[in-house]
Amino acid sequence: MKIIPIKTHIIQPNEPIIRAIGPYLDNLEERDVVLITSKIVSISEGRLIKKKSVGSKELLIKKEADAYIEDCGNYDICLTLKNNILIPSAGIDESNSQGHYVLYPQDVQRSAERIWKELRQLNKIESLGIIITDSHTTPLRRGVTGIGLGWCGFKALKNYIGSTDLDGKKLCFTQSNLMDGLSAAAVLVMGEGDEQTPIVIIRDFKKLEFQNHPPTPEEKNNLSIEPEKDLYAPLLRGVSWKRSNQS
Repeated sequence: MKIIPIKTHIIQPNEPIIRAIGPYLDNLEERDVVLITSKIVSISEGRLIKKKSVGSKELLIKKEADAYIEDCGNYDICLTLKNNILIPSAGIDESNSQGHYVLYPQDVQRSAERIWKELRQLNKIESLGIIITDSHTTPLRRGVTGIGLGWCGFKALKNYIGSTDLDGKKLCFTQSNLMDGLSAAAVLVMGEGDEQTPIVIIRDFKKLEFQNHPPTPEEKNNLSIEPEKDLYAPLLRGVSWKRSNQS
């Protein structure tokens, strides 16, 4: 597997995403996976809020989150649910943002599908994967790793249920999250500072099953778990979640 970081110019607010990234991605190969940080997608979509225009970041977080815990706890960071992902601060970013808060793309899955369609046409290829990524934290671990927010062009999960391990034991629950695994590798290479490499190409990854259509509703649903059915349900149920009044 090859991981190829792509250095770009600084993406400007409302700069159409394909116009911005297309010149760096005009020589893609069949079965490439292009991973793009959500920040440049958000910036291209104008998903920016001037810091001076909001009363406080906490109020903005509570507006953008699907659900949140009232007590922001240590480090003054709110724990939230956004797009069925447990993530701090509803994914709002303020690094490298020139005095703005950067929100998530309005519909990150739709953004991934649109980029997939246009890059396939630009490169005249059939098998292409797209992942829009972000950084997130893991409880009880320092540091951040990558996670996928939206994807297109391949099956995000590899199902091992019904297969056997080396001891011949049948696997009953195991699925491999290929989208998040690839995102972790890409975000590691993208960096978190001034690298200016918001795009990564992953090439020659053999485990992917590519598709010539966007994810089906069933595939999208299968990627997420309802909080009450999650392995960590006892922890998720142990706090008082408040629902956002989004306008």
